Amino acid sequence: MAEVTADTTTATEEPGKDWQPAVPIAQPPVFVWPPRPIAFVRYLFGYPGYFLPRNLLYMALALVTWLYLTPEIATMKTFQLDWVAWIYGRNLAMLFIVFGGWHFRFYILKGQGTAYKHNKNWPDTKHRRFLFGDQVKDNMFWSAVSGCGIWSAYEVVTLWAFANEVIPTLNWETNPIWFAVLFLIIPLIRDAHFYFIHRLLHVKFLYRHAHYLHHKNVNIGPWSGLSMHPFEHVLYFSGILLHWIVLSHPLHAILHVQATGLTPALGHVGFDKYLLGGKHELTLGQRYFHYLHHKYFECNYGGDGTVPLDKWFGSLHDGTEEGHVLMKERRKQAHGSRR
Repeated sequence: MAEVTADTTTATEEPGKDWQPAVPIAQPPVFVWPPRPIAFVRYLFGYPGYFLPRNLLYMALALVTWLYLTPEIATMKTFQLDWVAWIYGRNLAMLFIVFGGWHFRFYILKGQGTAYKHNKNWPDTKHRRFLFGDQVKDNMFWSAVSGCGIWSAYEVVTLWAFANEVIPTLNWETNPIWFAVLFLIIPLIRDAHFYFIHRLLHVKFLYRHAHYLHHKNVNIGPWSGLSMHPFEHVLYFSGILLHWIVLSHPLHAILHVQATGLTPALGHVGFDKYLLGGKHELTLGQRYFHYLHHKYFECNYGGDGTVPLDKWFGSLHDGTEEGHVLMKERRKQAHGSRR
């Protein structure tokens, strides 16, 4: 793992201070023993859960994208500037709507101040470690140019491969069960892929030459999510290559790569809840889970925790005071072993 330092100040829930949940970060009741069927069903269909709020929206967006925002598959048999530019343009528009929307509400309007904000400070506007000396501008550059560019390149080549039958196409009519099952489990596949790619990027050499760029963002915001080195983007979006091996439909590939591109916005939003006014609030899921990764670096490598790989591989930080202590001890042991 990379030898890096991080802010280890314990968060509090006092006004104006860093916010953290009052209870340990719970793991979804999916891969648990003994099984918890009632809890599993509640997680699957409840809020927040497997489908709500994010995955159902990504699935609906992928369906709309395939039906109305993607050129006819027959027109993609050759690489032409018009349809290639269209794919990049529509992905860029989605990027600015989703990432920009979260940023506008929480960081420009500051609609709820620092209430439920994991780090009370706002993004840096004058720091030499960021391009243009500005954290948000730096993050937007890497997200829009490298991030959206590599996301779109993977999608373009994959659609071309489907169009030319380099990749066989799964049809709903011939195998509706596998079509539906694959569509519904893509979030699980993405979660597992992200964990292993993320652990790989924390190997000392890859961290120092690529992943360090993402971790310049200790105090994260929505645009931090896709702010990565181009090499990291190549690895991060490589999950779409599964559809070159497993019998799929272009819809599956679009869902996979599109959700991969858009998920980091909410994952790095920096807030745990959305205040609707008065006493009403909307939970944004376990955002604190990934914030702790940016704070401590060597924990919580996974995504939403549906596949609890952090728990299985001993890299889980559950957000409690005991977790803070254990994290500090692990860091001391890891750094001491390198001397």
